Amino acid sequence: MEKNLTSGSVFRNIVYFSLPYLLSYFLQTLYGMADLYIIGQFNGVDSITAVSVGSQVMHMLTVMIVGLAMGSTVTIGKAIGARQPEHAAAAIGNTITLFMGVSAVCTVLLLVLAEPVVSLMSTPDEAAAETITYLTICFMGIPFITAYNIISSVFRGMGDSKSPMYFIGAACVTNIVLDYLLIGVFRLGAAGAALGTTLSQTVSVILALTVILRKKTGVKLKKQHFKPQSGPMGQILKIGIPVALQDGFIQIAFIVITVIANRRGLNDAAAVGIVEKIIGVVFLVPSTMLSTVSALSAQNIGAGKHERAALTLRYALYFTVGYGLVVSVVTQFIAVPVVGLFTENAAVILLGKQYLQGYIWDCIFAGIHFSFSGYFCAYGRSGISFLHNFLSIVCVRVPGAFLASKYFTDTLFPMGLAAPGGSLLSVFICMAAFFQLKKGRSIR
Repeated sequence: MEKNLTSGSVFRNIVYFSLPYLLSYFLQTLYGMADLYIIGQFNGVDSITAVSVGSQVMHMLTVMIVGLAMGSTVTIGKAIGARQPEHAAAAIGNTITLFMGVSAVCTVLLLVLAEPVVSLMSTPDEAAAETITYLTICFMGIPFITAYNIISSVFRGMGDSKSPMYFIGAACVTNIVLDYLLIGVFRLGAAGAALGTTLSQTVSVILALTVILRKKTGVKLKKQHFKPQSGPMGQILKIGIPVALQDGFIQIAFIVITVIANRRGLNDAAAVGIVEKIIGVVFLVPSTMLSTVSALSAQNIGAGKHERAALTLRYALYFTVGYGLVVSVVTQFIAVPVVGLFTENAAVILLGKQYLQGYIWDCIFAGIHFSFSGYFCAYGRSGISFLHNFLSIVCVRVPGAFLASKYFTDTLFPMGLAAPGGSLLSVFICMAAFFQLKKGRSIR
């Protein structure tokens, strides 16, 4: 299961690691896409809005868990690169202890807050009840979501991005089957979508645990490794907390924009919800590069091969900028049929097209700052990632969306442009930080 990424072609290692990771992200995103698509085939706009709003809340929680797990991936990766199995075991054990505690607290807290959360998001009255039901069921599945991400972070820290792909693949197939059964046959609406998601996550965790018990991981866990230790726990939290907060702020920005759209009416709310799902798919490559750069660079930094870490960043920038340009241009011509996959409502399709044509340009700039963020995290400088995302949100993305909604009431296109505007600010901050740290020899 352990894979050494500190030798051989850097380009080949990126491809070897990123392709399974990319497919994992795609399959995970397909969860929400499948829910939204299938609910749209059997239910109305109110149910579509309930699933889009509810899944956005769940996506926020998931990405924050993934962000915190980045600390585990980097810490484990450095130990593997430095060939220190005892340190790797301590990092894995402390990861399990930390995340089990986090999942228990989150589950109880969020079940109590389900109704206030729906109210806070200004969910249209027609969709409020179904949204509460959707979130209540999904909140019960938080321990399984957390368990999957713990296991995935451990595998990826050890250089194995294929196993998590298999786990999420099995869960995705299960989710689609259950969605058609629960939504299409039993007519459970948003509750059926939530049940399908929760049960399929359970399947992925059971499969992952089965694989772990049968595979030789190269690291032997002992009782003492699960006891919180200042070294590995401190490193996990030092890297993971800023990334989790960064991802949390990004999702809060999405939620604020959803609230702005919700206040414009049901059609606007549905359009924004659909486009957010589409954006989740096209952003798979930038998101994959962030995780790939952090995991590969961490192993190389642990092995003292800093030039390979820098080369990893360079290749990631080439990939993401080229991809972002192609996707952004092509989307201008296919926005209508893409949005139309999720609804037949002409008003929603028009609004979704406008929003998507503005938003899609973010794919270029987000790819750049995602790659830099992965590199900063590998060096334990995840605070920079938090800073540039926070500034982009409070200075550009949220105020830009608010002003666009206020002054352009008949179109969502200007609201869509707020996202690339915020990411452009992040790019400038990342480049300035990179050259400053290079100059001060904080990174090499």
